[in-house]
Amino acid sequence: MILAAGRGERMRPLTDRTPKPLLPVAGKPLIVWHLERLARAGFVHIVINLAHLGEHIEALLGDGDAWGLKIRYSTEPPGALETAGGIAQALPLLGTEPFLVVNGDIYCDFDFLALPTLGETDLAHLVLVDNPEHHRHGDFTLDGNRVANDDQRLTFAGIGIYRPQLLSAIAAGARAKLAPLLTQSISQGHVSGQLHRGRWVDVGTPERLAALDADLRQASL
Repeated sequence: MILAAGRGERMRPLTDRTPKPLLPVAGKPLIVWHLERLARAGFVHIVINLAHLGEHIEALLGDGDAWGLKIRYSTEPPGALETAGGIAQALPLLGTEPFLVVNGDIYCDFDFLALPTLGETDLAHLVLVDNPEHHRHGDFTLDGNRVANDDQRLTFAGIGIYRPQLLSAIAAGARAKLAPLLTQSISQGHVSGQLHRGRWVDVGTPERLAALDADLRQASL
């Protein structure tokens, strides 16, 4: 699942007419970078949630055939349902097995083939990165391959594997944040994790978007 329903308030005025996942980076929409990497890793079935200007995303990506993918869409009401609410809304499309979720507003060169099989008693597996300048305090830490709440030395990359049971208490159509669910599951010892040392950018402001665009264009020369 790719999360693409957010309004992108910090990206305005760019997102007044263009949904954030469609903002161009080095010649292609941000979300297309994800689709290409997912396809290369062998993923086929993709769910994308939609809210703000979602029709533009569906019109551009269609059924995903251009990337060898099969895309389905989960539509949310105006204002969207927050991260956990959006995933819960899409559960009928995601099935009963663990599934991968990727934030649509990040750029990351993470190799999805590096993801492990979810542990038998785990509800989630998170990809973490070193803290960026704009998020110095981080979110969690790693103790081996276990995620802990004790010392926030790393940042959640917006890439995770989840069991449907993690979202089971959220009613369809309800707004709910993901962080409290993760924090509770971590405290119960049900979350594994890994560290990604490659390129990762939270494309949250026009300045970060422009910097990423320049870096990728320079790297391709």
